[in-house]
Amino acid sequence: MTFSPGWKDQHTDFLVQALLCLQNEEDAYRLLDDLCTVSEIKAMSQRLEVARLLAGNIKYNEIAADTGASTATISRVKRCLNYGADGYRRILNNLNGEKNNEE
Repeated sequence: MTFSPGWKDQHTDFLVQALLCLQNEEDAYRLLDDLCTVSEIKAMSQRLEVARLLAGNIKYNEIAADTGASTATISRVKRCLNYGADGYRRILNNLNGEKNNEE
């Protein structure tokens, strides 16, 4: 692993290992249901949708209207898309069937 975030520790390693063990959508839904509140799940899904729309060059006002996200949230996601750890881009590429460039 070449990327090591500042928040990485033995507990977050265990979380990441758990995520990698998910075998299907039902496993993912069950883990999310046990692990997160409904608000946390909705917030994460909203940010991912904002990232998808930003990557598609959709304008802020359209994204806000479509997702209900605040302009602050949209700006934060855009900053991550442009200057973050490439997590959004990598997952969006995976969902689109594109190969990520490993560095």
